[in-house]
Amino acid sequence: MGKKTKKENDAPPKDVFDPVAIESKKAATVVLMLSSPEDSILIKGCEALYKYAEKCDENKALLMELGAVPPLLQLIMSVEKTVRRNATMALGVLSGHADVRRLLRKADCIPNIIKLLGPEEETLVHEFSSLCLANMAQEFIAKEQIMENDGLDPLILLLSDSDADVQRNSAEAIYLLLQDYSCRSVIRDLGGLPPLLELLKSEYPIIQETALKCLISCTQELENREAMREIEGLERLVDFIGNKEWEELHVHALLVMANCLEDVESMELIQSTGGLQKLMAFAAESQVPEVQSYTAKAMARAARNSENCKIFHEQDGEKTLIVLLEVENAQVQTSCCQALAIMAENPLCRSTIYEYDGIGPIVKLLTNEDGDVREAASLAIANLTTALIQNCVEVSDRNGISPLIELLSDSKEGAQANAASALTNLATDEILRTETLGKGVVGALITPMQSSNTNVQSKALLALASYLCDAEAKTQFRGLGGLSPLLKLLQSNNDEVRRAASWAVVVCASDPLIATELCKIGGLEVLQNIQQSSTKQNSFSDSALERLLDNALSAKYALTGQLSSCDVITDGFYDVGKMRPGSKFMTLEELSQVEVNQKRPILLVNFTPSRSVPPSPVPVLSDSDVKQDSKTQVSGRSSRALIKGAKRESKKEREERELRERLEAERLEEQQALLAQQPPAFEPPSDPKLEEYLNDVVLHIAPLPTTREQVVSLAQFVSDKMGGSIERGQLSSFSYELPISQLKYDLQSNVIQIGKVTTGIHYHRALLFKALADRIGVASTLTRGDYNRAWNVVMLVDDESVEGIAPRFPPKAFIIDLIHEPGRLMRSDSSDAVTYQSI
Repeated sequence: MGKKTKKENDAPPKDVFDPVAIESKKAATVVLMLSSPEDSILIKGCEALYKYAEKCDENKALLMELGAVPPLLQLIMSVEKTVRRNATMALGVLSGHADVRRLLRKADCIPNIIKLLGPEEETLVHEFSSLCLANMAQEFIAKEQIMENDGLDPLILLLSDSDADVQRNSAEAIYLLLQDYSCRSVIRDLGGLPPLLELLKSEYPIIQETALKCLISCTQELENREAMREIEGLERLVDFIGNKEWEELHVHALLVMANCLEDVESMELIQSTGGLQKLMAFAAESQVPEVQSYTAKAMARAARNSENCKIFHEQDGEKTLIVLLEVENAQVQTSCCQALAIMAENPLCRSTIYEYDGIGPIVKLLTNEDGDVREAASLAIANLTTALIQNCVEVSDRNGISPLIELLSDSKEGAQANAASALTNLATDEILRTETLGKGVVGALITPMQSSNTNVQSKALLALASYLCDAEAKTQFRGLGGLSPLLKLLQSNNDEVRRAASWAVVVCASDPLIATELCKIGGLEVLQNIQQSSTKQNSFSDSALERLLDNALSAKYALTGQLSSCDVITDGFYDVGKMRPGSKFMTLEELSQVEVNQKRPILLVNFTPSRSVPPSPVPVLSDSDVKQDSKTQVSGRSSRALIKGAKRESKKEREERELRERLEAERLEEQQALLAQQPPAFEPPSDPKLEEYLNDVVLHIAPLPTTREQVVSLAQFVSDKMGGSIERGQLSSFSYELPISQLKYDLQSNVIQIGKVTTGIHYHRALLFKALADRIGVASTLTRGDYNRAWNVVMLVDDESVEGIAPRFPPKAFIIDLIHEPGRLMRSDSSDAVTYQSI
C-alpha cells in the first residue's frame, strides 16, 4: 500500500461537525437560537436580541410574539455568566413594554430576577435586573410580589453601588415601591434613608431627582420624619437647597422639607440650627419662581400647626411672604397668599401682617387676571379681617371693598365664597357696613346665592344676613327680587345652607313688608314643612318661622289662632279665619281680587286714611351719595392711609381706580333700574269709621286713671259699636250674617273693614277690642276659639282701683265679656270664663 499524505493525516474525526458561521437577518431565527445547547450561540443570540429590542417598542412587541420571553427567563438562571448577563440585558430591555410585563407577571419570574441583585453578580446584571424590577414595579400586583420576595433589601444595597446606572434603576424601583404606603415603614427598618440622602451628592441630576422623590414619599410618614432628624437629614436638605448648582432640583427638596416641617420637633430643630432663617432668606433671594412658590407652600403646610405658625412668626415669616408677593408670577402670588391666609388664622400674625403693610399688596391681587390668584388673595383677606377691625379699616382704605363685591360674581367659586366671608367681617363695623351698602353689596350678593356650590350659597347668605340689619338694605333686597332665591335656598337639602338661609330670614323678616312678601311666595308653608320634618328642622328654622309670624300677624293669627300682648296690630292686619293644614296663606291684595263668595268675610284693620300721593320710591344711594358718604366716613375716623400721608398715584393705579369706579357706577345703575321697575305697593282700603272710633277712644278712654277702668270702658265701647249686649241664650237669634252679606255685596269684595261692621259677635268684637287697645297702650291678647268664638285676655292687679290700698302683685289674667255683660272681667281660670269661651 502507498504511504498516506500529510493532508489525510490532519483531517478531523468523522463524528465531529465542522463549525458553521451563521448570519441571520430575521429575529425569528435568532429566537430559535435561544434553544441551542451551545453557550456561544446563546451569547450571540441574547446580545442580538438586546440590540434589536432596544431600538423601539415595536421590536419588543414582535419579540414577545415570537416567543422570546420564556427562553430568556430560563437563560437568566444559566450557570454561564456571560449567557446570564446577556439574557438579563435582553429581558431588562423587553420589560419596558406593558404586554411583556403582563407576561412576566404570569410567569412568576420576580423571585429569580431578585436573585440577580446579589453581590456575586457583575455590574451589568445588576443594572438590567434592577431595570427590570423598576419596570415591573409600575403595576401594583408586581409591587406586592417584589415586597413578598424581599426585593427591597437588595435594592437598597445597590443604592451604594459605584455604577450610576445601577443607582438610578435601583432608586427608580424603590420610588415606585414607596407609592404603596406599607413600604414606607419597611424602608426605614432596612436602613434605606441614609443611602438615599447620600445620593443627593451624586454628579447626575437624574439620580438626585429620583432620590428626592423617594424622600418625598418617605417623609409622609411620621416615623420616617423622626428618623430624618436623627440622621441630620434636615441640615443636609437645607445645604442642598442653598447650593445654586442644583437649583433645578430645589423644588423637590422643598417638598421633602415641607413634609418634615409639619412636625413641631422638626421646626424647632431647624430653627435652632439656623436652617429656617437660611431657608426663608434663600426663598427671598431666589430668582426661580417655582422655587419661591414651593417655599411658600412649605411654609403654608407647616403653619397649619399652631406651634409651627408661632415659630414662623418669631422668624418674621410674614415679612418673607409679603416680599414674595411682589414677584410678578401667578404661581408665586397664589402660594404666598395661601400661606398668609393660613398664618392669618393666628390673631398675632394678623396684626403683624397689618404692621408690615401686607394688606395693600393682597388687595391689589383681588383684581388679578389669574383666577387662582384672586381666590387665594380673597381667602387671605377673609382671614385677615376676622375679628380685627383695624384690618377691616385697612381693606377699606386700600379701596378693597369694590373688588370684593366684584368677586361675588367671579368665575371661581372659591373666590365668591371668600369674598362673601370678607364682606361679612367688614359688616361688623357700622361705618364700613354703611360704606359697603352704598356700593351695592346687597344686589351683588344675589348672584352667589344662585350658585350651585353649597359653600358659596351658605357664605353668601351669612353675608346677606349681616347687611340686612339696615332698613334700606331690606327694602333694596326686596325690590331687587332677592326673596325668591332666598326661599329656594331655604328648601336646600344641605344643612349648612338651610341654617344660613333661616338666619337670613330671621334678620330680614323683621320688616313687615318682607314678611308679607315671604308669606305671599310660600315662605310660611316652606318653614312649616321644615318644622314638621325630623331631619330638616333646627333651631334656626324655628326662629325664622317665629320671626316671620311675629311680623306677619295676619298669618300668625290665621295659623296659630293666638296673638300675644306683645303682638301689636298695625294697619293692614286682616283676619282670614282659621287656616286649614297645608293651605296657602293669601295676601290682602290677592284676597281683594277674589270674586265675592259665600265664605266667611275677611276683616280688615286699617286706621290710616287713603293717600292721594304716590308712595315714595325704594331708597337707593346714588353714586354721588356713595362718594360723599365715603368722604364723610374717612374724615370721621382715624385712617391709617391718611396718617401715613397721601401717596402719589401711578398711571396704572389711576387707570385701575377709574375702571373700578366705572364698574361700581354701572352696578348701581343696574340696581336702580331694577328697583324703578317695581310696581307700587298695594294700599288697603281706608276705614273712616275706625278712625272715628280711635279718636273717641283716645279722647275719652285713654285718659282714664287705671288700666282696669280703661279695659271696662273700652269693652263697653266695642259692644255699643257692634250691636250692643246680647242676652244669654239669644246669641243664635242675633242677626249679624245678613248685614255682613249686604256689606260684601255693597263693597263688591270679600274684604270688609272692621269699622263698617255694626252687628258683630265674638270674633268681630274681640278683634276690634284688640286693635283699639293696642293703639292706646293697653296690653291684651287675642285668641280664636271654635264656632266663631274669640276672646281677649288682659293682665290686671287686684284692688288697683281702691283708693288707699296698694295693688297686689303679680297681676292676674282676666277675660273680658264683650257680649252679655260688656265690661265684666272674669278670671281666666273661672267657670264663667270657660263658659264664655265655649258656649
